Amino acid sequence: MSETRILTLVGSLRAGSINRRLAEAAARTAPEGAEVSIYEGLAEIPFYNEDLDVPGQVPAQAEALRAAVAAADAVLLVTPEYNGTLPAVLKNAIDWASRPYGAGAIKGKPVAVVSASISPNAAAWAHGDTVKTVGVAGGVVVEAAVAQFGGIGERFGATHPAEDAEALTQLGAVVHELVAAAATVAVTA
Repeated sequence: MSETRILTLVGSLRAGSINRRLAEAAARTAPEGAEVSIYEGLAEIPFYNEDLDVPGQVPAQAEALRAAVAAADAVLLVTPEYNGTLPAVLKNAIDWASRPYGAGAIKGKPVAVVSASISPNAAAWAHGDTVKTVGVAGGVVVEAAVAQFGGIGERFGATHPAEDAEALTQLGAVVHELVAAAATVAVTA
C-alpha cells in the first residue's frame, strides 16, 4: 500500500503564524502510512490572471503549486480570518489549483479546512468562505474533517499547539478523516 500524501496550504505568511504552527501540529498527528507536508512558496505565486494561464507560459511558481496539489492524495487548508474572510494568498492558491476549468489539480480531491483566529468566533466566516470556494473550485470538502480554533493569541501565544492535548486531538481527527477520505477516493478511482 502506498503512503497517503496530504498537502497543507497555510493562509498566513507571517513567520510567527499560529496558523502555521497549527499546520505543523497537524503534520505530527499523521497516522502510519500517511505524510502531511506544508507547502512553501505561496507568497511567490502571482495573482491568478487568465492572461498568465497560457499553456507553456504558466509562471513556474503556479505550475509548482499545481503539480504539488496534483501529486497529493488530499489537501489540508489552514486559514486565519482577514477582514471577515479567507486571506488572498489562500484564495489565490485555490484559484490556480482550480484551473484549467473543470480539470484543475484540486478537482475531486478531498479537502479539509482548519480555521483559527484571535477572536472567539474561530474564523467562522473565513472557514465558511473557504469551504464554499473549494466546492466551487471542484474540491470535495470532507465535512467530518473540520477544526476551528478561537482565541488563539491567548491559547497558543506562549506554547506551540503541539503541546496542547486538546488541539492535537482535534487536529488528529481532521487528519485521520482526510486520510480515510483519500483512501475512499483511491478505491473508487
